[in-house]
Amino acid sequence: MVQILNDNSFNEEINKEGVIVVDFFASWCGPCKMLAPVFEDLSNEMGDNANFFKVDIDQSLELARTYGINTVPTMLVFKNGEVVDKMVGFMPKESLRSKISEQL
Repeated sequence: MVQILNDNSFNEEINKEGVIVVDFFASWCGPCKMLAPVFEDLSNEMGDNANFFKVDIDQSLELARTYGINTVPTMLVFKNGEVVDKMVGFMPKESLRSKISEQL
């Protein structure tokens, strides 16, 4: 299940051990809406191996600035608290699965 993170909960979650995928999105963003069901599906399928979160950039401007999020959707893959991959824009499910699997 995909959980929403905010400024208060973000650091606690991404600093956990393992692979964490964060989708930076905005409610007004068309490609973000297209990505949402794909991201949810991957969370259900890969949830045993990776944790999936979303951050609304309009609610967490400081996080977006900190991670240089200029375009949404942008997905960051963290491994043991470090950013190891960045994907910008809508991506098909298999492409996303492949990129995430590289970090497992």
